[in-house]
Parts: sequence; C-alpha cells; structure tokens
Amino acid sequence: MAKAPTVQSLDRTFDILEVLGSSQEGRTLAMITDDLKLPKSTVHRLLSVLISREYVRKNDETGRYQLGPGFISLSANYLNNLELKTESAPHLAELSASTGNTVFLGIRRGTKMVYIDSKEQINSLRKYEIIGQRKSLYSTGLGKALLLGLEEDEIRELLADEVFVPYGPNTHPNLDALLADIRISKERGWTVDDQEAEKAINCVAAPIYDYRGQVIAAVSASWLLAQRPELTPALMAPSVVRCALNISYSMGYFRAKP
Repeated sequence: MAKAPTVQSLDRTFDILEVLGSSQEGRTLAMITDDLKLPKSTVHRLLSVLISREYVRKNDETGRYQLGPGFISLSANYLNNLELKTESAPHLAELSASTGNTVFLGIRRGTKMVYIDSKEQINSLRKYEIIGQRKSLYSTGLGKALLLGLEEDEIRELLADEVFVPYGPNTHPNLDALLADIRISKERGWTVDDQEAEKAINCVAAPIYDYRGQVIAAVSASWLLAQRPELTPALMAPSVVRCALNISYSMGYFRAKP
C-alpha cells in the first residue's frame, strides 16, 4: 500500500536531514537529489520549508545546504531536560522524605505545564499526576511558579486566548486574577495552589533557575487537606524553596547561598 502524501513527505524530509547530518561540508541541491533519487522540485520544496524553520541553512557562496541552528535549540532542550531530571532526583527525594508529601517536577511547554518527574509518598497523595501529563499554567502551583520568570506583559500575551476552566473551587476566574496572584508570588518567591487544580488538594511550588538566571522548571510539594490539616503553605514554603534553590545551583545558577 502506498504511503499517504503527508507521511511520504515526512519520510523524505527526514531523509534530507539525515543526508545533511552525515556531511560536514554540506550538500548541493543536485547532490541531495542524486543521493535520494528524488525529483529536484520535491527536494527544493522541502528544503525551503526546513530553511524557513531554521533546521537547514544554505551557504549562498557554495550553494551547499547544511543543518541549521534550529537543531541547536532542540538538542539543548533535550539535554537540559535529561540533566535536569538527573540533578533534581536526589533533591526531590529529600524533599519528599523530609516533608512526607508528594513532590513533582515540571517544565513549561507553551501554555501548559508538563510533569517530568515525581516522588510519591505511600498513602499521602494518590498518583493523579502522570509523567508527561499537561496541565494549565494558571491552575497549578507548578504552572504559576513557571510564570514567575516572565514579565506581566509576556504573561498577558502568552495567555491572551486562554479559557479559564474552573478545575477546583478556587481556580482563578480570569487573567487579571491570575496576575494579581503572580505579583504577590514574585515578592515572596513561591506560589500556592489552594484547591485550584483540584478540590481538597493544596500545593506549594517554587521556580528553578539555570546558569542564566532564567526559570527552566519548577518543583512542588502537594498534600491532601484531610490528611494534613495542620499544614499550611507558609509552613511548607521554606522547604520547597530550599529544594528549588539546590536544584538551581546544580544547574549552574549562582547566587549567594543563604
């Protein structure tokens, strides 16, 4: 059975990238066409798309095509996430053990927060978060902590089209309410999810910084209100902030340690 046009184009695109990836000096259009036995018009069309996305660049002097800077960003993100999980693991385990709470690590992808690691406590909090699951930035402690690295106008632009769904009894109803929360959170350095993502669950989160001082992730501790009625966000915050800072230092962040 013949492949669907879109799948065939995708196959050919990867074929082109693999040819370019195996050549240090680059390849001309004629070379790529000959290598892959594809029509010149097809190769040229796919190269044009790849150039527009910066995954391929053309040397106008030699007429040769090479892999572009777009791959640097992709590979850096991939490697950073691998390093982040490795460096975070002992700190997440320590935070979970010392507080008795379930701990999560998350990153931002567009308008969503993505869970990339967790440390669960038996009988503490059911594992309702699954690694790779996405949640709204505005309704989670992790999501709001990730927003602490953005200016207010950047948050407005990012969430301009967001529909504020009431996931819990205290979910922010609109962007202005979220921004008011973010202003307070920036002053103290940590965020709270007070039954905003789900009823009967509280959470405290703090941002994680890289060597540039940019927010690259966030860590949180969550607990069931019925099981920990004595626990308040203010009591939990110092441990979460300390964990976030320790991970930040491991990722190259430099600031005078307390």
